[in-house]
Amino acid sequence: MPAGLNRALLTVAGAVVAIVLAIAISSVAITAAGASPLDAFAAFFDFGPTPRAVSNGIATFLNRAVPLFIAGLAVAVGFRMNLFNIGVEGQYRLAAIVAAYVGSTFEAPAPIQIAVIIVVAAAVGGLYALIPAVMKVTRGVNEVIATIMLNYIAINLTSYLVRGPFAGQRAAGQLTTTTPQLPESAMFPNLNFLFDGFGLLPPTRGGGLWGFLLVAIVLGVVIWVVLERTRFGFNVKASGLNGPAALASGVNPKTMVIAAMVLSGAIAGLIGLPEILGDKGAFNSNFTAGLGFLGIAVALLGRNKPVGIAVAALLFAFLDRAQGALQIANVPPSVITIIQGVIVLLVVVANEVTNRLALRLEERRAAQELGRNTPVEVAA
Repeated sequence: MPAGLNRALLTVAGAVVAIVLAIAISSVAITAAGASPLDAFAAFFDFGPTPRAVSNGIATFLNRAVPLFIAGLAVAVGFRMNLFNIGVEGQYRLAAIVAAYVGSTFEAPAPIQIAVIIVVAAAVGGLYALIPAVMKVTRGVNEVIATIMLNYIAINLTSYLVRGPFAGQRAAGQLTTTTPQLPESAMFPNLNFLFDGFGLLPPTRGGGLWGFLLVAIVLGVVIWVVLERTRFGFNVKASGLNGPAALASGVNPKTMVIAAMVLSGAIAGLIGLPEILGDKGAFNSNFTAGLGFLGIAVALLGRNKPVGIAVAALLFAFLDRAQGALQIANVPPSVITIIQGVIVLLVVVANEVTNRLALRLEERRAAQELGRNTPVEVAA
């Protein structure tokens, strides 16, 4: 059996075993919480009692997956360079509020308006990620420490901006503060027509199916090409694996650290745009938080590959969407967090085990090939 196919089969087998174990452990947690595991797992597939509710559930599921996928891509780019960009959380929040405010200050044709907002978000995220990159290459500051501290700065800075310089007019009775509302030309067209194609009613909740899904797909393809099929991607991986060896071959590891962190931050800057351009039309004080930290789990579960990250994002979104159905089934929503954590932990362990098994099999095959190709000396 070819080595590549053998490794792929081991990876799939490890993932299946990990998921089965995760279901078993989660069942114990659900039982301990005083609920029925069968009712809980049935709730995951309960999208609603009416056709409209089913459409809304599907749209909610896919809409949740989009920012998780982008967050996973942002983290994965850093991982390829052996960098732990924990600052994705702060990068996307700061980028979201600046992009939302800039987009509200002018009005242009929709393609220009949306393009400017996307460019601003990517630029802010990339520039904010540049800070820990420069600190690392010039002063040797660990990027984990730097990005954690910068997260606190970004989170508190956005809280100040949304209530101060970037605050819009608060409607009567409204408790949250927001940036000024974006013009209609800034709102990304939804993809509700896809439901018509499948004979379903179009969703009516949360702005429907966000059109930013298409941007996320294109972004995933671009990142795959950049990391897997370009010299830049090879240099990033080589520098992350062995900086001195990369330097000896003509690649400057410090330059690659900066490039990888800025690219990671630029991608992170787009995480908040699906919600802003697809539903809210502004950044508010209750803006969705925690996507950057979830992106770490998504990237680990997806093994830093765009296709794997997409599957992991869909899995996390599928679990998150079931919170309402679980409450109806008298299952604590905290069970979802337990399931997510158990799946990530077991899949990471399974990946390590299967990688070691695959390596041993390849070494054994290489030894056998060497033994067959070595001529046997006949004693005189």
